[in-house]
Amino acid sequence: MIEPGSPTVRRRRLAAELRGIRESKGKSGDAVAAALKWSPSKISRYERARTGLRPREVERLLDYYQITGGRRELLLALAEDAAQKGWWEEFTDSLSEDYQQFIGLEHEATSIAIWHVDVVPGLLQTEAYARHIISSYSRVEPIAPGMVGRLVRVRMRRQQVLNREGLQLSIVLDESVLNRRIGDEPVMYEQLQRLAQEAARPDVTLQILPLDAQHTVFGESFVIFGFGADSDAMLQDVVSTEHLKSGFTLEGERETYLHRIAFQMLADASLDPVASRELILETAEAHWSAAQRHANA
Repeated sequence: MIEPGSPTVRRRRLAAELRGIRESKGKSGDAVAAALKWSPSKISRYERARTGLRPREVERLLDYYQITGGRRELLLALAEDAAQKGWWEEFTDSLSEDYQQFIGLEHEATSIAIWHVDVVPGLLQTEAYARHIISSYSRVEPIAPGMVGRLVRVRMRRQQVLNREGLQLSIVLDESVLNRRIGDEPVMYEQLQRLAQEAARPDVTLQILPLDAQHTVFGESFVIFGFGADSDAMLQDVVSTEHLKSGFTLEGERETYLHRIAFQMLADASLDPVASRELILETAEAHWSAAQRHANA
């Protein structure tokens, strides 16, 4: 089992609560910044959860907002949790801010829905497949060999979330992913075998969108993180992209709703999980097993 809780999610919940309090008090960010002798950018960054606040700073805000009693205690406890470090923050020299946010959301989501049109999602990649993808980034921007190794370790460690109790993972992959060469035949064969293995998990729904299916949704790959209620607050769904160097995050109700609809349309047009697993195994044997057969000959 992995360690519970994500400071990224706690920071986002705390930011949403503090933003809501400020708005309910009729205060502008500039007014709060002036009163506390903070920069306006500091208010903006913590309310968007781009940076965290130390518990002592949260106390100052709550004093200014005159928040007392149980709500104050809850928010201060949330601030203490948000001040903790996630394992991925050990790699801040290697990971972009967007990627750290992505990992933090992934770490605590109760449901994850993934649509990928180009490669296997990071959560299901083998180490060899991941290494080939990450190494390819150096063709665009030079990456030291040691950095490649660190990024591969990060990707492999992310996969611990697959063992978290209660996580529901739904994945739709374009069939082209099964046929797109990443590395050599053994790398692809191992990767497709891994896909078939993970598809057998009871908490994983993996579907393949055939190339000859009626495509009604076009667009880039995306990931939808869902969060359940807890004793503190409820974080709304978040839509993100899994880019190493850049990415975007959408939190508006309309945007996440539209992505939910798009994902359901993709799933409806895809093969069912049993047929999808069969196609994965058939493709592994038909396209990527030559080296495997030669080795066993």
